[in-house]
Amino acid sequence: MPSTQARPAIAVTGLRKSFGDQVVLAGLDLTVPQGTVFSLLGANGAGKTTAVKILSTLLKADAGEVRVAGHDLTREPDAVRAAIGVTGQFSAVDNLLTGGENLLLMADLHHLPRGHRRRRTAQLLDQFGLTEAGGKPASTYSGGMRRRLDLAMTLVGSPQVIFLDEPTTGLDPRSRRDMWQIVRELVASGVTIFLTTQYLEEADELADRIAVLDNGRVVAEGTAEELKRRIPGGHVRLHFAVSPHLDAALGVLPQASREPDALALRVPSDGSLRSLKALIGQLDDHSVEVDELSVHTPDLDDVFLALTGAPRHEEVTTR
Repeated sequence: MPSTQARPAIAVTGLRKSFGDQVVLAGLDLTVPQGTVFSLLGANGAGKTTAVKILSTLLKADAGEVRVAGHDLTREPDAVRAAIGVTGQFSAVDNLLTGGENLLLMADLHHLPRGHRRRRTAQLLDQFGLTEAGGKPASTYSGGMRRRLDLAMTLVGSPQVIFLDEPTTGLDPRSRRDMWQIVRELVASGVTIFLTTQYLEEADELADRIAVLDNGRVVAEGTAEELKRRIPGGHVRLHFAVSPHLDAALGVLPQASREPDALALRVPSDGSLRSLKALIGQLDDHSVEVDELSVHTPDLDDVFLALTGAPRHEEVTTR
């Protein structure tokens, strides 16, 4: 776990941005610890991509204070740029160049010492499983290979903070999971990841903390499990071998509801260990025999829908 005493990788206070009469960010506050994955979720127009553009120095804010990797965004934009990497929704790969040439071009742009450029290129090709394809034109790469190369190009300058804006859009499940593993390895090495994604499963899988953005404000923040427990509908399902056992449980658990056409009960629960232990203790105290127990909690889709009012499977990209 990251130290609570460490300087935040990103600290945002009162960030505001409007386009004409449209307020996109209405006082955004965020703190991202070093060496973690922080995911920002929001429906179309919530302000996610606008926030990423501001934090990565691509767009000026109207108001607010921001520090990235310890540098003030307004007073030290060059220092911020030197400390970050950005991988956007659309690949920055040059199709006319080979994978290795794309990386060498980035090394030139970062002014790496001449002797270090080819070593860094070879290292990244190996790290991302692209050594064999490194001499082939990027136009021949699959979608997953292009995304890996795109992220490798972002890492040429060894950034402390990486902004991943929709990094796995359009990838097949295997390529998506390959990218997830790369993200985990980067975080394990101390890199901080600021992630926006249209796949709520991705945030659930990767993020240490998640913020839900709605109408330019953070309406909820916490771990995935903390957010899920805020949404009603969680329950423990108890399945019984015979009717007398179910009837005995109903006598002990007046809050339980019976499932139709099954020897099963649903007991409202937030899914926490404390509530589960209390339930098991209650059943044990009354010698109620349960054949099977399972915990059901709302998923991030439910959280997203409840907090933003967005359609359940709406893409959450923004302007």
